[in-house]
Amino acid sequence: MRIQSMTGFARQVFTVVSSSYVWELKSVNGRGLELRFRLPPGFDGLEPSAREAVRSHLSRGSCYLNLQEDGGGAEAGVTINEAALRLVLERAKRLAEEDEVQPARADGLLALRGVIVQGSNSEGAAEGPVAEAAVAALHEALDALVTTRLEEGERLRTHLTEIIDRIEGLVEAAEARLGGMVERLRARIREQVEFISSETQLDEGRLYQEALMTATKADIREEIDRLKAHIAEARTRLSEGGVIGRRLDFLSQEFNREANTLCSKSSDHETTAIGLDLKSAIDQFREQVQNLE
Repeated sequence: MRIQSMTGFARQVFTVVSSSYVWELKSVNGRGLELRFRLPPGFDGLEPSAREAVRSHLSRGSCYLNLQEDGGGAEAGVTINEAALRLVLERAKRLAEEDEVQPARADGLLALRGVIVQGSNSEGAAEGPVAEAAVAALHEALDALVTTRLEEGERLRTHLTEIIDRIEGLVEAAEARLGGMVERLRARIREQVEFISSETQLDEGRLYQEALMTATKADIREEIDRLKAHIAEARTRLSEGGVIGRRLDFLSQEFNREANTLCSKSSDHETTAIGLDLKSAIDQFREQVQNLE
């Protein structure tokens, strides 16, 4: 099954009753499905049907849906609301006469909301054939949006797989450091004791016991086993596809917890360096997972 990114864009133009309209859809990351509509006057009644259409296509993402009359439509243009203009003129004249207010200028009057109407008269526009055409065009736009999200999702799958490969390589490198850990710790303890006093006679048996106890505290086998299990889980989820964003986000937190423990238990600089590289790769994984539906 394919996976979806939450990032996408689509544009759909439709013509009805001699007017052209355009849907523009944009989606970005979101915790759930968040919808924001921008509809022209007279089209507010479309929102319930539009919300139902979106929910039938998407499950996560912040989506912005903009419907407007297309400037290239046959009847597109600018009209003046004569009734509103007359009312404004009368009020402006009265203010000028009674309160000695400066007479209103034409540009100021025309700038008032409702005086100039963009496009054709939209009163009751979202009814009958216009409403049906708008909803049908929205479904087409949503199909196109899903296509772009799926294409981006496949690119993310490839990138996330590469990051998982890098994480797996680092885990294997950390596991390889387990060999000879006791001997390395015994050498380090010997150096520390000799630095304090070169005359101190070291009991080899006691030295080995101390190194063994330190190695037990620094044993990262449990963390490595859990990291391997998380790697297998991530590969399975990416292979199965579907809506996996939240699951992989939770898994990235588990990755990070084990990497932190590995770094805190590290007994040498090389293992610490591997742990830091591991944390960096996990951060990249989590950042990309935020884009998945």
